Amino acid sequence: MNLSHIEHIGIAVKSLQEAIPFWEEKLGIPCYKIEEVEEQKVRTAFFKIGASKIELLESTDPEGPIGKFIEKRGEGIHHLALAVSNIQEQLDELESKDVVLIDKKPRKGAEGLDIAFLHPKSTHGILLELCEDNQNK
Repeated sequence: MNLSHIEHIGIAVKSLQEAIPFWEEKLGIPCYKIEEVEEQKVRTAFFKIGASKIELLESTDPEGPIGKFIEKRGEGIHHLALAVSNIQEQLDELESKDVVLIDKKPRKGAEGLDIAFLHPKSTHGILLELCEDNQNK
């Protein structure tokens, strides 16, 4: 695997409007971007901490992945995202090692990143997201 850093930690929240003030006012970390990703039925808010980010995720549809997550488990850490290069090569390598993939091909995620998820069955219960920034290539 060609991992460079933790890209972000995704945290499911019921309301960005209610959650953002904690990060900004209590922790002093400004939100630098709010974005909707229609395909994933989610609104996101990003906070930069060093080379990594916190991504708050608010469902735009109760039947979307974040809506279902919150219904089952409540608010909290949803996924851990790792920065990679050559995401398709990484997916192919993982699949050859019997890792169960949610996405066999990358798709577009927030901030224009190419993303793909690995199934928690293969990662000891953690939803892992691989992220590649192809915008600067």
